[in-house]
Amino acid sequence: MKKNNMMARLFVLMLSLALLGGAVAAQTGGTMSKASKTSAASASANLLDINSAAKDQLDALPGIGEKYAQKIIDGRPYAKKTDLVQKKIIPQATYAKIKDMIIAKQK
Repeated sequence: MKKNNMMARLFVLMLSLALLGGAVAAQTGGTMSKASKTSAASASANLLDINSAAKDQLDALPGIGEKYAQKIIDGRPYAKKTDLVQKKIIPQATYAKIKDMIIAKQK
């Protein structure tokens, strides 16, 4: 459990750094460097797709246990990640913890 929590925190840190790089470039009127673009693309590629993630992957997200992981799977497919709250799969407070870590990809 500690390993999953540490990995989730590392992921959030990496995602935050990637997003911060884009925000700084936008605020300064400059463009993102090639490294920043690669980092941002890598971060978005690492988002967990709620439409295809395995139960153990969902369970590793902060605030999501076995019960919510199964509810997410049972409620598929999702058009957008906010459907988790709109369809009352998880509470808003739990969604706030994971919203930057997930995506709802469409086929």
